[in-house]
Amino acid sequence: MLAGIVLSACLPLISFTALRATTRLGQVDAAAVAAHYGSISIVTFIAARDALAGLGEAASGHMVAVAAAMEAPAILTGLILAGRVASQATLQPAALSAAPSAPSRPNGDLVRECLTNGSIMLLLGSFVIGWMTGERGMSSVEPFVSDIFRGMLCLFLLDMGLTAGRGLVKSWRQLRPSLLAHGLMMPAVGTGIALPVGLGLGLLAGDLALLMTLCASASYIAVPAALRMALPQAQLTTPLTLSLGVTFPFNLLVGIPIYIAIAQAVT
Repeated sequence: MLAGIVLSACLPLISFTALRATTRLGQVDAAAVAAHYGSISIVTFIAARDALAGLGEAASGHMVAVAAAMEAPAILTGLILAGRVASQATLQPAALSAAPSAPSRPNGDLVRECLTNGSIMLLLGSFVIGWMTGERGMSSVEPFVSDIFRGMLCLFLLDMGLTAGRGLVKSWRQLRPSLLAHGLMMPAVGTGIALPVGLGLGLLAGDLALLMTLCASASYIAVPAALRMALPQAQLTTPLTLSLGVTFPFNLLVGIPIYIAIAQAVT
């Protein structure tokens, strides 16, 4: 879990540096994109776990906890890169910062809101409930979290596909080749960093593949919601389209089979 937290906090630094060097994005927008690529996609994680199950490859249940731990650090790193935590007023629009009625929100409040994001609290609360109820609690809700969940996931993926399609139609002019390349480069970067870390931790093939998948994925749920509140001046169309329209389908169609094959080969 500690390794996951460190990876989630550090990957936005790489993304931010690459964006500033290869694109015309400003500091705030580059930080917003970078935060997406440090956090994780829980749907991509579930797809990888199901793929491992279909191949008969065992994966540990505690990797779900690692996924939850990797949600928030990237958000905090993105805010620091944007200068939001250090100085909120300098990043506000001039008219807004000059308005006497626009209160400045304390940095502590912002950090607390990031750490208490709804999806993060839901995951952490689920751990506590599972620990308290044990196997008996799991058996009482198993039809909902196993059978019905698959159908709900299909509906969710269809809705995400519609969202990604609308984003591509509306903002395709903003997606320059350098930005599209970034959406394909970061999965390779995340995988390349997670591989030696996972080997150093002695992870088995299934857990190593999941760690690589987590580092290769990009958030399109928790991070957009948090940044919409924390960085209202950031253009979130670009990072959402990249993560949902480029990185997400790449991982589902190409990335996950590659990550699993690499993990099986090196272990």
